[in-house]
Amino acid sequence: MPLLDVDSWPTLRDPVMVVSLSGWVDAGVAGAGSMAVLGDQLESQRVFGTIDLADLMDLQQTRPVVELHDGVTRTIEWPSIDFVAGNAGRDVVLCRGPEPSLRWRAVLGEIVDAATRLGIAQAFTLAGIPSMVSHRRAVSIMSTATSRDLVGEVGAFRNDYVGPTGAQTALQVMLGAAGVPTIALWAQVPHYVAQGASPPAIRALLARLRELGGLSLDLTVLDEQADAYVRRVEEGIADRPDVAEAIAAIESSADATAAIEENLPSGDELASEIERFLRGQ
Repeated sequence: MPLLDVDSWPTLRDPVMVVSLSGWVDAGVAGAGSMAVLGDQLESQRVFGTIDLADLMDLQQTRPVVELHDGVTRTIEWPSIDFVAGNAGRDVVLCRGPEPSLRWRAVLGEIVDAATRLGIAQAFTLAGIPSMVSHRRAVSIMSTATSRDLVGEVGAFRNDYVGPTGAQTALQVMLGAAGVPTIALWAQVPHYVAQGASPPAIRALLARLRELGGLSLDLTVLDEQADAYVRRVEEGIADRPDVAEAIAAIESSADATAAIEENLPSGDELASEIERFLRGQ
C-alpha cells in the first residue's frame, strides 16, 4: 500500500521542491520557520498529497493536536507530511512535516517518487544547526550538495562530518541517486539561543534559497523581526557579564570552541537563562 495519499497531481513547470522534516536538528526553528513564511507567500497554493504518520511516529514524543470547537466538538490533528504546490516566481512544491520515527526508507522513497513524477528540477532542504557563533554577526549558511558541480556553485560547504544523521540528509542522498540535484542549507544558529525561533536564521535561509532557487520572496517583515530579536537577546544578557564576555570571545577568537569552554558557565545554563528571558517578552 502506498503511504502517499494524493488528491490529484498538480501540473507544474520546471518546479523546485523545498523540504523541512523537523524533529532532530533544527536550531532556531530555522527550517520550520522558513517553511511557514514560504507557505504564507506561496500563490495559488493547495495541499495535494499527505503521508499519514499516525502509525509511524512515537506519539509520546510528537503529540497529536486537539482542537475545540464551541467548547464541545473535538477534532484530532494527527502528524503528517504534507505536499503543497504553488508559485513564488516559479512553481514550487513544499514538503513539510515531522521526521517519522519508523520506516524511513519507505517514507523517504515516497517523497523521491513524488519528486520524479512531478519533474522536480532542483530540491532544497532547510534546517538550522547550533554553532559557536555570535548573535551579533550575520547568520552564515553552510551547504552540502549531491554533486561536486553543485558544491562548486553553492560554496560555503562542509565536508568534515561523519556520524548520526537525520531524515533530511538521508532524503538528500536518495534524491541525488534518483537524479534530482539537491542542496541542503543549514543556518548556523548561536548555540545559546538555539531552542527558540530565530528570525535572523530564518531570514538568512530564505535569502539563500531565494538566490539559489530563483524564488520571489518578500523578506522585509523578517528584517524587522530580526532587529527586534537581537535587541531582546542583548537585553537578556545585559545582567550577565560572564555571558557577554564569552560572546565577545566568540567574536574575536579564532578558536571559538576553546573560548566557550574557558568562559561560559555551561551551554545548558546559558541557553536556559536567555530562553527564559525571551519567553517572558
